[in-house]
Amino acid sequence: MANLTLHRHKERGSTERAVLDAILDDVLAGTLSTVVDGEPWVVPMLFARQGDRILLHGSTGAGALRHVAAGAPAALAVIAVDALVVGHTTFDSSANYRSAVVHGGLTPLAEDERQAALEALSERILPGRSAEVRPMTRQEMAKTLVMTLPIVDGRFLTKTRTGTASAPDEETDAWHGVVGLRTVALEPEPAPTSTAAEVPRSVRDFASARVLA
Repeated sequence: MANLTLHRHKERGSTERAVLDAILDDVLAGTLSTVVDGEPWVVPMLFARQGDRILLHGSTGAGALRHVAAGAPAALAVIAVDALVVGHTTFDSSANYRSAVVHGGLTPLAEDERQAALEALSERILPGRSAEVRPMTRQEMAKTLVMTLPIVDGRFLTKTRTGTASAPDEETDAWHGVVGLRTVALEPEPAPTSTAAEVPRSVRDFASARVLA
């Protein structure tokens, strides 16, 4: 089992479930990691938390993904960088962030569970979109692998940093402080093949919630 103990800045770490849920519910993508045939394997993936489990999906044609779904140990890492912390030296510079790592084994969902799980994933990423488009076809479902990663106490760790730059321990006139960062949505752009008269509500709501204030 992976060692989830912090050795530096222990005050930034947490095993509180509420802290983990807040990070998972805010971040859209993470990296799934495992070992395949003795080699490290890492892939970025969209995900959704559903209660005490994390939903992930990919193509059934991805051999490494099938390997993970067969029970190989895996870890999902997510991070949100909230600010650049500019120190009085490059050594003292850092970032404000919220991060989480969840360890466990992935389990593929049975056929009768996949549709509901995929709809949950879609609603997590773009609420309301499922009702605006046709359902997935049986062929599309057959090409999609849906997996769950359980959230278990003792198998996850979060780490955060907040605040400004550390006070200098030497005389300096170098500027130091914080530059906040935000992810914002730009104006939705229709594809050249889109004949819809207007931007659908799901897209408008998603974009308007992320405009630059």
